[in-house]
Amino acid sequence: MTKCFLCPRRCGVDRETREKGFCGEDARLRIASASIHRGEEPPVTGEGGSGTIFVSGCNLGCVFCQNHQISGGGMGRLVDTAEFAAICLALQEKGAENINIVTGSHAVPAIVEGVTAAREKGLHLPVLWNSSAYESPEALALLQNTVDMYLPDLKTLDTSIAENFFHAPDYPEHAAAAIEKMMEYRPPADGTKRVIIRHLMIPGYPESTRQVLRWFAGHAKGKALLSLMTQYTPVNQQGPGRFINQGEYETALGWLEEFDIEDGFYQELEPSSDWLPDFRRTNPFSSALSRPVWHWKDGFAGSGGPTRSGA
Repeated sequence: MTKCFLCPRRCGVDRETREKGFCGEDARLRIASASIHRGEEPPVTGEGGSGTIFVSGCNLGCVFCQNHQISGGGMGRLVDTAEFAAICLALQEKGAENINIVTGSHAVPAIVEGVTAAREKGLHLPVLWNSSAYESPEALALLQNTVDMYLPDLKTLDTSIAENFFHAPDYPEHAAAAIEKMMEYRPPADGTKRVIIRHLMIPGYPESTRQVLRWFAGHAKGKALLSLMTQYTPVNQQGPGRFINQGEYETALGWLEEFDIEDGFYQELEPSSDWLPDFRRTNPFSSALSRPVWHWKDGFAGSGGPTRSGA
């Protein structure tokens, strides 16, 4: 972190001295919420729900980010190793099926340290890495002995889309390489695939989805599950200003048949913004989707007030 190269941007800033890179964060870990979440794919949600931990900051700049309040909006609170470990253990105590770390690519060293401390205190749940896949080989190597299952996005393989929508024209090459490495680190075991590759369809850009599905068929089929997502929501004026339509949806389902992709999941088409999180609330999601365990303003749920760390 003294000359940061955790992600492909390789900003080179000294984050240990509180400098901040593109991600907007220094070397300390800042998180926004932790909850028992029931809106993930079936293997992730399980019976008890997924123990999601939302990390603040991001190494991408997605113009239609659905978590924009925490990715670039400044919401979140610094936590030290002890508090992060306590959050993991609280999720386990509340019945979570796993620890699902969301968008932590820029905070890998602190997260590895926190998970290690939690393991030493009795954490036995599998750890999931839920990321954009915009990660360096060095960061993935640091995670190799910490992460049990990977949930990477493959947002696009089109460099112009990557530049215009994600502020990262090199996203396609780095994301594809990162996912290949994830599948190498966690190949299928005991009939279970331990990588789920997510793709969010973008309204008006069907060829981008076709490219991703073709790549999956050629590189990941048999090694990973596919999750085709239709939940694109217009949250500002910079991205497409509409939802996925029925024609785009049916075309994409036809491509699944064309490329013989059967192993995975696809969302039903339900254009709505009701599920969008609001991280100002103790429970950012609807009560049907989520049960709060920790929040950046309130600390642990039911604690009577914020629990501050020494970070």
